[in-house]
Amino acid sequence: MTTTTDHGLAGHSPRLSEGLPETASNRRRFNWNFAFRIVLLLLAAALTLGPVLWTLSTSLRSPSESFKLPPSFIPWNPDFTSYGEVFQQLNIFLLVLNSALVTGLIAVGQMVSAALAGYAFAHLKFRGRGALFSIVLATMMVPVQVTIVPVFMLIRGMGLSDTLLALILPAIPTAFGTFLMRQYFMGLPAELAEAASIDGASPWRTFRSVYAPLAMPGMAIVGILAFNFHWNEFFRPLILTISEQNFTLPLGLVSLQGNLGTGSISVVLAGVVLSMIPALVVFMFGQRALQDGLTAGTGK
Repeated sequence: MTTTTDHGLAGHSPRLSEGLPETASNRRRFNWNFAFRIVLLLLAAALTLGPVLWTLSTSLRSPSESFKLPPSFIPWNPDFTSYGEVFQQLNIFLLVLNSALVTGLIAVGQMVSAALAGYAFAHLKFRGRGALFSIVLATMMVPVQVTIVPVFMLIRGMGLSDTLLALILPAIPTAFGTFLMRQYFMGLPAELAEAASIDGASPWRTFRSVYAPLAMPGMAIVGILAFNFHWNEFFRPLILTISEQNFTLPLGLVSLQGNLGTGSISVVLAGVVLSMIPALVVFMFGQRALQDGLTAGTGK
């Protein structure tokens, strides 16, 4: 076997024998590129996770050690008194309840409204469909700071100012969710609607019984993204709510900023860590649905 191989290399192809060093060289270049990508990813991970780890470690230190130099990421003697201070200074259960109620209803509302609008733009034919969809997409270019005054006047005219409904109702229509669900429905076979129509199903029955069950992964994406965005939302609650009993968690955490004047930054960061826990729980349980939905969307 060795002889045959040697003959093949020598007789047939000087190119083959000359190609071996090139292959090894390519492998060396590939390894350098791979190592460069790993270093780049580690740097990006450090920049992303570094502030989070510093927040967690500082919240576990005593106020006197908060600004200790040099800073340390590992609290060798963890101190949980800052978390107790948060519960003493804030009605944390009411803030979490308000945030969960507002965020949960917005997520469910966006899932339903985006699915209905996306199905209409994808499979129903009506006059002005393209123009109307272009207008919906154009609204994504308008920042919320531009529309907050008209929204505030409408909410006040409806008698809903300084209520949780003032935060929920304006956030249910979603241009991005409509676009996402339209693309998802366009990836589903149109023959399903034709078969349902032959069987006598109405458009509503076709959507409810045929397309809506198939679009659950896409609706899960809309719900998870809506929850993560509105759980951390600060600007709209600041404008639309006044009473402390209607404050959401990000707005309530502002009350802790007085601790910065006394050097107790660990109390502020303990409140920040507590506010991150529900979003992390939702992501842990919803990441599989998020991955499945994104994969299904790219495969179609």
